[in-house]
Amino acid sequence: MQLSSDSITNGQPIAATFAAGNAEGFAPNRNPQLAWHDVPAGTRSFALLCIDPDVPTVPETVGRQDCTVPRDQPRAHFAHWAMADIPADVRELAAGSCSDGFTVRGKTQPAGPAGSRQGLNDFTGWFAGNPDMSGQYLGYDGPYPPFNDERVHRYFFRVFALDVAQLALPDPFTAADVLRAMHGHVLAEASLHGTYTLNPVLA
Repeated sequence: MQLSSDSITNGQPIAATFAAGNAEGFAPNRNPQLAWHDVPAGTRSFALLCIDPDVPTVPETVGRQDCTVPRDQPRAHFAHWAMADIPADVRELAAGSCSDGFTVRGKTQPAGPAGSRQGLNDFTGWFAGNPDMSGQYLGYDGPYPPFNDERVHRYFFRVFALDVAQLALPDPFTAADVLRAMHGHVLAEASLHGTYTLNPVLA
């Protein structure tokens, strides 16, 4: 199976159009166009994840003018998108079809292919202690790395072909729930990644 995008060139910088944040604040936050090909026989649904593996693990260093987030600081995964039960006949998500703009407190009913389910992304936990921003962030919310991070962040879009039409998931569910539920059901996987930074020294 192959994954391609008219919006992202594999391994190259992601345009701010597809990010949640830019140097001025919130960005257009449109989901990128994605298309997958060479789907294996027996596919009954697809799952989609977008993961940033470069997120700082020391929150106190994030977003400060008086210091940077060291490049060698240990990093964690941050889910920007989790979608399950994408019907087997779907082969493409158009740019902006699932997200077009950033919604404070999160999108309550994000768009997606008929029959699909959108999970929580990790902005839910990131903003949990902020009374102005807290909420359930469902669907796609794109890159918004710290401006003081010494590391360029990578964003991996992964599509999985599954041998089940629906995954056994809680409501709401997370990317971790999808990974657990599809164990033993993956027929094929395809991925691509782009990069993004708000650090002017790295841009």
